[in-house]
Amino acid sequence: MTSPSAVAFLELLAREAPSIEFERPVLEARTAGAPHKVIEELEQARTVALRVRALLDRRRRREAELSALFDTASDLALLHDLDGMLEAIVRRARKLLDTDVAYMTLHDEERGDTYMRVTDGSVSANFQSLRLPMGTGLGGLVASKGTPYASDNYPDDSRFQHANDIDSAVAEEGLIAILGVPMRLGARIVGVLFAANRSSRPFAREDVTLLASLAAHAAVAIDNARLLEETRAALAELSLANKTSREHSDAVERAAEAHDRMAELVLHGGDVGDLAASVSELLGGGLAIFDEDARCLAAVGMTATPSVEEAANLARGLGRTVQKGDLWATAVGRPGEAQCRAGGGKGPG
Repeated sequence: MTSPSAVAFLELLAREAPSIEFERPVLEARTAGAPHKVIEELEQARTVALRVRALLDRRRRREAELSALFDTASDLALLHDLDGMLEAIVRRARKLLDTDVAYMTLHDEERGDTYMRVTDGSVSANFQSLRLPMGTGLGGLVASKGTPYASDNYPDDSRFQHANDIDSAVAEEGLIAILGVPMRLGARIVGVLFAANRSSRPFAREDVTLLASLAAHAAVAIDNARLLEETRAALAELSLANKTSREHSDAVERAAEAHDRMAELVLHGGDVGDLAASVSELLGGGLAIFDEDARCLAAVGMTATPSVEEAANLARGLGRTVQKGDLWATAVGRPGEAQCRAGGGKGPG
């Protein structure tokens, strides 16, 4: 039959009491003058109850970790904002590892170093803008070696190559314990994910495993964003090529239509006025035709103003199409002839 003392510990477990409360049944028994055997049984029950409590805590933490990883994987499937994705990963790292600060650095291929990309819990502007040369500091070593590193007292840790600007920023942030894991895409290291404390703390193997899992998701997010950007750029180029092709096709169709109309005018004995009207309709603007003596032979949708005559004379003198404001003028006719036409609107057809 279960003794009252055991029931007390079960009640503590049931209401998820803090570990300090598991001392109370033993203290109460000693205060009441309970026999040594009873106190010994209580101490044994307390030990077992604390082991059960620790096991339940580990399972709750593991459930929270798995839930966070699942949420991160779901976010990746709906990736629209890389910044938001990386911020969420860093925020989850800080919460799950229960650290004061979490942050992420990315590799700058052009400069050959790493730079601070996202922080959570940071209060130092210098720290938030920090750059780490490859191999320098804990993060630079993780980036160059591709291996996790941890220090429970980074400022005094002689395993790392310290630099004044880095140590100054770390001191300004007040960081003591730091854990960094690589963000890996195949054999390439794209960045480092960190969790850090402002007091000494040894990081357990489970901490390294969890942070590495989040780092893997971050690397995938960065690669997905790169692929998405490349896809968008390719689609933009394809759209531009299609637009150019359509414009060329439209120009060919307009040229063919113009040829057919001109041929029909010639066959039916059309005069210069008919020609001007047809060309004006094709170009979608006004048209004026001048002879070699600068006399206006026909005008449709416009008048032979001085500016029109000036554009026509310029085209005749240069022997090519010219633009003057919203007017276009071009020399036409067989070699030796000086006829010219000038038009306004969409430009020469």
